Amino acid sequence: VYHLIGDDYEIDTDNKIVTGSLVIGGVDQGVDVEVRAGGPAIASPTVAGEMYLDDSLTLGFGTTDSQILRFSEVPLLSVMAPLESNPQIIYWDPETYPEAETLADLGDLGVTINVFGGGTFADVSAAQGIWDIDQVDPSYDGSPGRFIAEGDIAQQGFATTELWLYKNSFEEYGRDLGYQSLNDAGFPVYSQTLAIRPDDLDTLRPCLTELVPLIQEATVDYYADPDDTNALIVETVAAYDTFWTYPAELAEFSVALQIDNGYAGNGPDDTVGNMEDARVQEVIDALRTAEMDVPADLTVTDLFTNEFIDPTIGF
Repeated sequence: VYHLIGDDYEIDTDNKIVTGSLVIGGVDQGVDVEVRAGGPAIASPTVAGEMYLDDSLTLGFGTTDSQILRFSEVPLLSVMAPLESNPQIIYWDPETYPEAETLADLGDLGVTINVFGGGTFADVSAAQGIWDIDQVDPSYDGSPGRFIAEGDIAQQGFATTELWLYKNSFEEYGRDLGYQSLNDAGFPVYSQTLAIRPDDLDTLRPCLTELVPLIQEATVDYYADPDDTNALIVETVAAYDTFWTYPAELAEFSVALQIDNGYAGNGPDDTVGNMEDARVQEVIDALRTAEMDVPADLTVTDLFTNEFIDPTIGF
C-alpha cells in the first residue's frame, strides 16, 4: 500500500500516519491516500477493533483465521489479498536439528514450539496431528534471546524478517535458520488482506471498483521496482521511532524472498489479489476441527469478495 503514495508524502510521527497523493505509474489519480500504522505503534490490540472505533478508516489488514474467529464481534470483508501466501513461519536451528525439514518433524522430535499467546495456528496444528499441544509454549515475547540462549527450541516468526535478522543482525547466532511456513504445513490463511466493514459494502462499491484495480497495479509495480517505496518505508519506521527497526538491507531481502518463495504472486491463475473459495473453506474447516468458536452459519462469502478484482492484472 505504500507504493500508492506519491513523492509529496508527509509523515505524521505523532499519529503514525503517512499521507500523499495516490500515484500509479507516475500518474496522479486526483485523490490522497493515507496509510496508518496499527497494533503496538498506536497501542491498539487489533486492526478490526480499531476499524469499529474509527469509521474514517476505509480499509484495514485482515487475516483469514482472525476474520473467522472475530466475525461475530467485528466482522471484516476482504476485497483483495496483496500477498498470495502467508510468510509466517516456525523456525529452528538446523545445526541442532539437522534431520528436521517440516513442522511435522518438529512434532516427531518433541521440540518445544515457542509462540505468542492467543494465536490460532498452534492449536490447529495440534488438531491436525502436526505436533502435540503439550509441546507449545505460549510465552514468546518477541525477543530472540531465549532462542539464541537455549538453542533447542523452535519459534514463530516471518520468513521475510527473521531469516535476515538471525543471519545478519543477531551476531550471537549469525547463520541460517531452518524453517517451514504455516501455509506449506497446511494452514493456508490469507495474510494482511485489505478488508472493509461489511455494512459499508454498498456505500464503498463505487470507490472500490476504481481503487482495487489500482492497488493490484501498485502491487505488481512495487515488486518490479521497489527501491523508492522501500526507502519511504525505511524512512517512516525511523521517523516513528518505536521499538521496531527496519534497515534498507532487510527491506531489499524481504522483497526478493517474497518473490522467490511465492509469498507474492498470482496463485493458480494469472491474476494478483483474488482469493479462492476452497482455500478459505479449508481454514474454516481447520478451525472447526480444532473446536474453536466459529459461527455455525459462517460461509466463505461472508469473509471475502472478488467483485472488485480486475482479472487482467497480474505478475
